[in-house]
Amino acid sequence: MVIPSIPSITELSLLKVLWKQQPLSAREIHDGAAGELDWSFSSTRKTLDRMLEKQMVAVQVVHGVNVYSAKLEKVGTLAAFAHDFGRRVMEIDAPLPVTMFTGSRLVDQQELAQLEQMLQDWPEDQA
Repeated sequence: MVIPSIPSITELSLLKVLWKQQPLSAREIHDGAAGELDWSFSSTRKTLDRMLEKQMVAVQVVHGVNVYSAKLEKVGTLAAFAHDFGRRVMEIDAPLPVTMFTGSRLVDQQELAQLEQMLQDWPEDQA
């Protein structure tokens, strides 16, 4: 299993916008994340630039406008984030129960099953 990068909270907010619809311009991403991030448009652009350097997003020019797409896969990234949270924050060595994700608007039933499997199969040496 390839362990994806764990985004920061702000990077995750921008990725969540892209996972719902992509590609998007920086302005569209900024507007989509406005409910979670109370910051300036320039902060969104700087964060997207950092994410580009980290290869979390890709950019292409469409009609003279930069549009961004997520390079990080949603379920794998969420599994890495959840695993890290369970281990580092909650000090839980066992996989997190998938029931904690039930009712999430971010994942559907199929993705929930994938997430559960990824968390169950997490490599011991990647803990």
